[in-house]
Amino acid sequence: MTSVAAHGRPELPATTSRPVRIGSEHDLRSTLGGLSGVDAVGLEARAAKLGTRSLKQDTKRAAIDLAITMVDLTTLEGADTTGKVRALCTKAMRPDASDPSVPPVAAVCVYPDLVDVAVRTLGTSGVNIASVATAFPSGRASLAIKLADVREAVAAGATEIDMVIDRGAFLSGNIGKVFDEIVAVKEACGAAHLKVILETGELVTYDNVRRASWIAMLAGADFIKTSTGKVGVNATIPVTLLMLEAVRDFALETGAVIGVKAAGGIRTTKDALKYLVVVNETAGSRWLSPDFFRFGASSLLNDLLMQRTKQATGSYVRADRFSGD
Repeated sequence: MTSVAAHGRPELPATTSRPVRIGSEHDLRSTLGGLSGVDAVGLEARAAKLGTRSLKQDTKRAAIDLAITMVDLTTLEGADTTGKVRALCTKAMRPDASDPSVPPVAAVCVYPDLVDVAVRTLGTSGVNIASVATAFPSGRASLAIKLADVREAVAAGATEIDMVIDRGAFLSGNIGKVFDEIVAVKEACGAAHLKVILETGELVTYDNVRRASWIAMLAGADFIKTSTGKVGVNATIPVTLLMLEAVRDFALETGAVIGVKAAGGIRTTKDALKYLVVVNETAGSRWLSPDFFRFGASSLLNDLLMQRTKQATGSYVRADRFSGD
């Protein structure tokens, strides 16, 4: 694995020009028609095999710090308060108040109406401010409302937008609508980076996940993201592996390097390290950076901090030492 990313805001590269031109729904269908079918048995076998890899102690320590820098620390509850967001931002900047050597996380993710609280709290710390938008998590709203949602978050200071695709449109075959909405949201983002949430647990098949990944990338996504964390099935290693294959192949074909965010259900250091192995073995070391891989998992951070302390001292500490999320 590569060395741990430097402290400070991850500078996501601007989306490069893409040789693949989508001028019509016919072009889109033609491009998607060229994708191979997914060998589900082979995919799951490879994911299972990679999940058995072990890391040497020195590599494990570096990997834990790297994983911390990849976390999007998130609160997306109806009961969120300004105080809760301030506490989350404080933890994002200084995950372990007693240890300044712990790196900050990649971003704090909140609803649009709380972005300004995050902006005031994070200041110039370098931690990104992400906001969910487009009628998260259902995506059931008109395009005008979705774009207003995005513009509100960006105007308040969000540097990253996490949008949801219209799964109903996708599953009914209206892929042109899905594509056009992503294009419109990307434009509304301005300088903010766009993460497109596929909600893979609702896409039914691996072939659908591959197709949705390519639609999002062709439409201008800076990241493709597995899940909202609000459905029964969220990130899994096979699905994340498949999405990593998609961004790898897209980079080879177009030159554009797109990130992947695995969100929902990743709670332990052991699981996070499995994902990092999958990233390295599938897409390559370039994706071992918060620029191109993220975890959407707030409860994961505490376990990473506990395991980091264990690696340094040889003993565990109380979980409440890292409270504040």
